[in-house]
Amino acid sequence: MYRPKFIITNKINNELLEIERTRGFLDAAQLKGDWIKEMQSAALILEAHHSTHIEGTQLTLSEAQKILAGKPVKGVRPDDRQELLNYKDAMNFVSEYLDRKSEITEEMIRDIHRILVKDVRGGSLEPGRYRRIQNYVVNSLTGEIIYTPPPSEDVPALMNEFVDWLNEEKDISPILMAGVAQHRFVDIHPFLDGNGRTARVLCTLILYQNGYDFKRLFSLSEFYDKNRRQYYDSIQSVREMGMDTTVWLEYFVRGLKNQMLEVKNKGEVAIRKEVVIERAEMLNLNDRQRKILMYLLEEKRASVDEIGRMFDFVRRTIQRDLAKMVELGLIKEVAKSKTDPTKYYELL
Repeated sequence: MYRPKFIITNKINNELLEIERTRGFLDAAQLKGDWIKEMQSAALILEAHHSTHIEGTQLTLSEAQKILAGKPVKGVRPDDRQELLNYKDAMNFVSEYLDRKSEITEEMIRDIHRILVKDVRGGSLEPGRYRRIQNYVVNSLTGEIIYTPPPSEDVPALMNEFVDWLNEEKDISPILMAGVAQHRFVDIHPFLDGNGRTARVLCTLILYQNGYDFKRLFSLSEFYDKNRRQYYDSIQSVREMGMDTTVWLEYFVRGLKNQMLEVKNKGEVAIRKEVVIERAEMLNLNDRQRKILMYLLEEKRASVDEIGRMFDFVRRTIQRDLAKMVELGLIKEVAKSKTDPTKYYELL
């Protein structure tokens, strides 16, 4: 039976506490449905783009956004386009399990893999079928072989043990379970290709099923892709430390915490925006003043010149609008003196 080895360090504990605080905020926050849908769509695009980008696709985020919106994009590799669309389909497949706590089965994992590699590389990747030959883990940035997985004949037994472990009762955080599962799957590397993507989707599924869907507003792959060297090094650390996953889990929970804090910050801005809009309506601000107010909300602070460059309003008019909003108690002026050239305005 598979038994992971790790220590719950102070780093891990602190990150888990921060994640739980953010989870509490998202559960309690009065976020509008339209905003949540918009953010879910943006998170799905980020996850699909960055997860496939880690594996070597050459699409830009802008190209990915257009492809996933069904818009034509010229000059992209067919496999890059297909892998991106497949990843979106796999994430949608996982979302169907959001309200279920059914067991994770080998067939479910095979289904995820089938979706991810459908119509990629001429169908040569044997969708949903465990590999029958030796494969290797290659750094997509350098091309170097960084890991040789177990022999193909060992894969069925290893996957059986792995799935048994996933479904047994555990006394560890589901977050740590998801992190361990992601690494263990990559370590077994059961398919010819698409193992990294399958591992990341499986990790998401485990989080979702255990109540850590965070309204589907996050993208762990964005964190991984921003520093792929650290991602690879953290995975490799497990093998270098006698299969101890502690360093990997420290990295994993830090990534999830960072993504959660981003979501929390965006949620706080959205809530504050609603409050500001309501106050603006009550005080009968004109369109120009509302634009300035929304700009200050997004930018947190701005000078008269910055507002002028943004909206091409007359300077004297901007000064008059700002003075009016200061008088109404919507914003405040921050300056060392009346003639301070660094003077700026921010929301109260």
